[in-house]
Amino acid sequence: MNKEIQFTKMHALGNDYIVINETKETVIDEDMKTPLSDTICTRRFNVGADGVIFACKSDKADVKFRIFNSDGSEAEMCGNGIRCLAKYVYDNDIVKKTTMQIETMEDIKEARLTVDENDEVTSIQIDMGRGYFKPEDIPAIAPSGNTDEFINEEIVVEDETVIMNAASVGNPHAVCFTDVNIDDIDLDFYGPRIETHEAFPEKVNVHFVNIITPDEINILTWERGAGFTYACGTGTTTCVLLGYKTGLLADHVHAHLSGGDLDITITDHDDYLTATMEGRAVTVYEASMNVEL
Repeated sequence: MNKEIQFTKMHALGNDYIVINETKETVIDEDMKTPLSDTICTRRFNVGADGVIFACKSDKADVKFRIFNSDGSEAEMCGNGIRCLAKYVYDNDIVKKTTMQIETMEDIKEARLTVDENDEVTSIQIDMGRGYFKPEDIPAIAPSGNTDEFINEEIVVEDETVIMNAASVGNPHAVCFTDVNIDDIDLDFYGPRIETHEAFPEKVNVHFVNIITPDEINILTWERGAGFTYACGTGTTTCVLLGYKTGLLADHVHAHLSGGDLDITITDHDDYLTATMEGRAVTVYEASMNVEL
């Protein structure tokens, strides 16, 4: 059966998404969300995107955020995607608030929108919540056997030892702080091998970080289920959380990604850390398409 659906194409720092409104009714049946996302995200043969976002009705918050990667897998959370959702629901009068609560698979996130005199959203700050460092919460298996944290762990990639750190802000991330210029890193080699490494039972997002100063970094990202991406909000947040925890970074960091910049601020609560992320989101175009369901 063919069905015409309306969608909006958006991006946040080059991380691009197809946004579908399901706040009033179900547009794509549950059993079709995975195959549809896999199909319509395919570049050159369809719309093409890093993922599909569904804006859904929530019984707990102003709106519910669901995101499917380009391979059809559903992700727990996405920092760039949730900024797109916040702008989308504001611009379309679905949630006309500059401070809104967004339900994710993990918890409720607060979004704070900066709006100019023309009612244009110029930036979005997301309360990313708490960072989780225990391997069982990531999930990850530390090769050293450490059950308290996954810090400076040695993992073997094709007979090469790579020093990795891992944490979660709702989805798993592995981070390598390196002196090797990230422009010289073969991401197509390391990315998929670390993503599927036995140390990460549910796969993992992979990031390589160059520290410029304690408050400025460069990041290269391989996203679980998507491959190279221009930016990753949860990944950037996790890089800064791990950098702060290990004493490499300050509590406010300006991060340069392939698609643009993000600002991350860490709040130290003594026994745990939380973070906020701020950046832009852009509407590219609105359109309709016929899909086979």
